Amino acid sequence: MDSIGRLAGGVAHDLNNLLTPILGYGEILQAELRGDEEKRECVEEILRAGQRARDLVAQLLAFGRKQVLEFRTLDLNEVVRGFEKLLRRTIREDIKLRFFLQDPLPPIRGDAGQLEQVLLNLAVNAQDAMPQGGVLSVETGAADLDEAYAASHQGMTVGRHVLLVVSDSGKGMDEEMRAHLFEPFYTTKEKGKGTGLGLATVYGIVRQHGGCIWAYGESGQGMTFKLFFPQGEGGEGAPPSPEVSSRDLRGQETILLVEDNDMVRSLASILLRRQGYTVLPAADGKEALSVLESHGGVVHLLLTDVVMPEMNGRVLYDAMKVRVPDIRVLFMSGYTENVIAHQGVLDPGVHFLPKPFSAETLAAKVREALEQP
Repeated sequence: MDSIGRLAGGVAHDLNNLLTPILGYGEILQAELRGDEEKRECVEEILRAGQRARDLVAQLLAFGRKQVLEFRTLDLNEVVRGFEKLLRRTIREDIKLRFFLQDPLPPIRGDAGQLEQVLLNLAVNAQDAMPQGGVLSVETGAADLDEAYAASHQGMTVGRHVLLVVSDSGKGMDEEMRAHLFEPFYTTKEKGKGTGLGLATVYGIVRQHGGCIWAYGESGQGMTFKLFFPQGEGGEGAPPSPEVSSRDLRGQETILLVEDNDMVRSLASILLRRQGYTVLPAADGKEALSVLESHGGVVHLLLTDVVMPEMNGRVLYDAMKVRVPDIRVLFMSGYTENVIAHQGVLDPGVHFLPKPFSAETLAAKVREALEQP
């Protein structure tokens, strides 16, 4: 499973570099074709296809545990309660949704958005297993796991854990199906009805949180998924990023753009110049330092890819700070394992732009990096 995860993460990195210019140039064309509805519809279809591909890549990254997570101290009950309304709108009316939340719960360290994705994937899978309707239950609780329990459950750790349980009254799974449950592209659905990445995505997210997932069930008896998350330290979560409105996204600063992929570098240059910035493009760290020396003027922001040949983005930023101590930095990547992310967790205060990115996301992240202390 780990080998497949590494393969999935590597493929996703390359796909993100291809999707970035597809979506970016598509957005530019969409804006330019306001008077030609027929051509505009064609571009919108390209964008929709690209967005579906982007979502598939995100699932591959989640399974491979390569996506960047922004961990905060969370109350799992608050995550579930906050997602309940959307879940009720998503699940069919012939399925009864029940919640049993133990209160209070110990805190965990997690990414709320990814935990919501876990809950949604499990709920949709349960819905598909109940074509004639049924009951879907969501429970939370706490559990102290001893050495004996951890020894009998591979990957489990000893100590205090927070538990998320999702159960359904559907058709269940036999032993053969359960054996392949979390494998990518394995599906029991009809052809064309699913990608086989839903539970693989859940598995990757849970493992990236340091947790474990176990499935219980028999054919015709429904399924129960138990997710164990290690207890985290108490305290407040990181403050949310301030909202940036569309009217705030333009600027006049100078940006040193470093990206070894020609298509992505060209796209980002065009998008930033359209927002009013002066852009100094460079293909790698060595060229970036040369561009900085020859520029002679002020450089406000370093926008750099993370993984590049010879000199990675973090090393480049450290070299830049020696020359320009107050320079801001925005890292970007379609592959997040190196330098910025330690086991998928962003270092505090680091600004990060995942690929593929939209024009608006790029502009918002640039303003955020420039304006935040």
